[in-house]
Amino acid sequence: MSVHGKKQKKRQNSYVKATESGRKMMLKGKIAVVTGASRGIGRAIAVKLAAEGAVVIINYNRSKDEAEKVKEQIEASGGQVKLIQCNVASFESCEKMFEEVMKEFGRIDILVNNAGIIKRCDAIDVPKQDWDSVINVNLNMVFLLCQAFAKQYVKQGDGGKIINVCSMLSFQGGIRVPAYTASKSAVMGLTKALANEWASKGIQVNAIAPGYMATNNTSQLRSDTDRSEAILDRIPAGRWGTPEDMQGAAVFLASKASDYVNGYTVAVDGGWLAR
Repeated sequence: MSVHGKKQKKRQNSYVKATESGRKMMLKGKIAVVTGASRGIGRAIAVKLAAEGAVVIINYNRSKDEAEKVKEQIEASGGQVKLIQCNVASFESCEKMFEEVMKEFGRIDILVNNAGIIKRCDAIDVPKQDWDSVINVNLNMVFLLCQAFAKQYVKQGDGGKIINVCSMLSFQGGIRVPAYTASKSAVMGLTKALANEWASKGIQVNAIAPGYMATNNTSQLRSDTDRSEAILDRIPAGRWGTPEDMQGAAVFLASKASDYVNGYTVAVDGGWLAR
């Protein structure tokens, strides 16, 4: 091993410390990147991956204070975490994030494409700029990150995990969110397409579709009494989901337990789609 390689290995080992808690961790020593992890679903997934032993790279854009809180939470529980500022609307910014991760750790094992935006407007009035911005972040950058990570997985030679975050609107049309629906429907299709091509390389590409979650993205819906009641009436579980409800599915898809799962979208929806 070269001197550079030894230093890189030592640096990686300094992050990948044992955080044994009396049980076997499902992701011990894995390097995981979670986009949009300073709040909501991304935050919950990052916290749980770290609790399962992964070294988690938290991507944030403008919410540095929130990202620092996630870092503190993970470290307080004995987890390993690194913050990287990155604007996921810019491929150049994402490339820099990727390069920084590789320089620091020398490998990547898990990508969670969580970052996304939503803009509400009647379809007939949607400005082109809003349409383009949603499609760019929610679809274009998801594909480009998948592609970049897959290339690295192939170089590493031992496969890897990609988890895309979809939506109930990957299955349904929605109201007043045409660009969001189009992007999330496309991500579910993209997940299948990439799984078809990359499964033979040991790369599992899957997705999670959160149901109606109590996050910033649904604040307008939850403040509309009629819409909120109508939504709750349809959910067999009888409640809005929480970001923590996403954690189990994320750990499963990030771990060896899902090595024979390819191109599948797990709905975490309280039974919404069963109705």
